[in-house]
Amino acid sequence: MVQEIAYQIEHSPAYASLILTLQADQMVLVESSAMAAMDANIKMKSKMKGGVMKGIGRMLSGESLFMSEFTAEKARGELYISPGVPGDVQHYRLQAGRALMMQSGGFVACSPTVEIDTKFQGFKGFFSGESLFLVRATGEGDIWFSSYGGIIEIPVSGAYIVDTGYIVAFEDSLQYSVEAIGGLSWRSLKTGILGGEGLVCRFRGEGKLWVQSRNLYPMLNFLNPFRPVNSN
Repeated sequence: MVQEIAYQIEHSPAYASLILTLQADQMVLVESSAMAAMDANIKMKSKMKGGVMKGIGRMLSGESLFMSEFTAEKARGELYISPGVPGDVQHYRLQAGRALMMQSGGFVACSPTVEIDTKFQGFKGFFSGESLFLVRATGEGDIWFSSYGGIIEIPVSGAYIVDTGYIVAFEDSLQYSVEAIGGLSWRSLKTGILGGEGLVCRFRGEGKLWVQSRNLYPMLNFLNPFRPVNSN
């Protein structure tokens, strides 16, 4: 059995930070540039885990080409991790033979026995306005992912519908499809355009789903008129 990594999540859900306590010679993989502080006995090195192709795949899914590898040498130490977007952090214990799917940019850290890869969504991602790629975690061990806003865990049994902009992660036991809310009719399209609702993701099966309490894209659209522009 893979050794668990001791952790704490503080300042949740608005500005959550992750504190990992590494035992002597214990290692963890962290998204590049997410380290905020650490004990002096913890050593860091950057690596392209899985080779060039997997590294490029992570880039296409919104993650970094390189990952940071932290190891506590000779004695235990604490590692402070801060995700790039203000929000929450969630822990998940991944079992062998299963997979966890995360939206673009959601990965924070994992055990070295967890493989971080990508899955091409095809037209599902293109038409939903989200990334064409999902982050896919396989193997066995601990994994942490983040959100914009608080994280809500939903146990799905049967079917469940979520706006595409609020999906954080889901277990691979769930199947999903992207569709227009209310179906492809003039009334539903008018509802989507005028009501601010667009495409949704319909999940089917048995498994866990995590959604975030805020959508990042409306915030970006709100801030866009205030950004500085070059004047001629």
